[in-house]
Amino acid sequence: MKFRQLGRTGLKVSKIGFGAWGISGAQWIGAEDKSSLQTLKAARDAGINFFDTALAYGDGHSEQLLAQAFGKSTEVIIASKVPPKNMIWPAKPRTPLQQVFPKSYVLSCLDQSLKNLGRETVDIYQFHVWTDEWAIQQECLETVRQMRDSGRTRFVGISINDHQPANALQALETGLIDVVQVIYNIFDQSPEEKLLPYCQKNNIGVIARVPFDEGSLTGKIRPDTKFPADDFRNQYFGGNRKRQVWEHVQKLTTNTGVSLEELPQFALQFCLSHPAVSIVIPGMRTTAHVSSNTAVSARGPLAPAMLTKLRQHRWAHNFYE
Repeated sequence: MKFRQLGRTGLKVSKIGFGAWGISGAQWIGAEDKSSLQTLKAARDAGINFFDTALAYGDGHSEQLLAQAFGKSTEVIIASKVPPKNMIWPAKPRTPLQQVFPKSYVLSCLDQSLKNLGRETVDIYQFHVWTDEWAIQQECLETVRQMRDSGRTRFVGISINDHQPANALQALETGLIDVVQVIYNIFDQSPEEKLLPYCQKNNIGVIARVPFDEGSLTGKIRPDTKFPADDFRNQYFGGNRKRQVWEHVQKLTTNTGVSLEELPQFALQFCLSHPAVSIVIPGMRTTAHVSSNTAVSARGPLAPAMLTKLRQHRWAHNFYE
């Protein structure tokens, strides 16, 4: 496993991290704790040292699984998130801070996350939604300072709203945010416009999430693909979206010469090719996923000619709506 510096935090994180939403048992149907724990341990054995979770993932169940798997190991870096108090994802513009992240609520959630994790401090605690209108509000600034000064979190981050990569730049200007987490993949390359250059210039750690576009870039979503009842992907790929995905993937593989089998690793390699990106966090629910994803760590960036070719495969879509 290869490692990179996570911005100015000083943390050395594995290039491939572990996105722990899929093991929470919520929305992604089929996760079983026994298998999830095996997968977590396989990930650690493969060199992954960074695990991204959230209080909202199974109402803390994902955090609890990390505690079962790793205890208080100081070799494991954990990032978690405080959910919006109004439970609305993404944050709506002009929503008052008091409805989403009042200070007492944020600190209470941080305490609950620490209880779930069995730790006295978490490495990174992130706001699970964001709107930059809050960036200069005094209560928000005080909350961030108190989170860090209390020792309950080492660093503070923002998980940026879906497909809104510029909606954190004012917060970064305060100097209080150490890390951002953002959707970045072959289809959504919009972070390259403003966010990634800013982070690279100012040494902000970047966590790339949704590298497979919730499965589109695994090559396994076809027009006739079926998901279990109550699975989140029934909504995400509803209507004729599976056909749209299949058509875009066919164009991508034809143009690049990358096979469907190679596509997942190729998608991860794309994310890691940008110098601002410290780590990419695919979801993993099996040991086979771990083996496939971690193999990408040894690869270098894609060739400039390939990156240029991939620009024509940018696809502005928001299936979360």
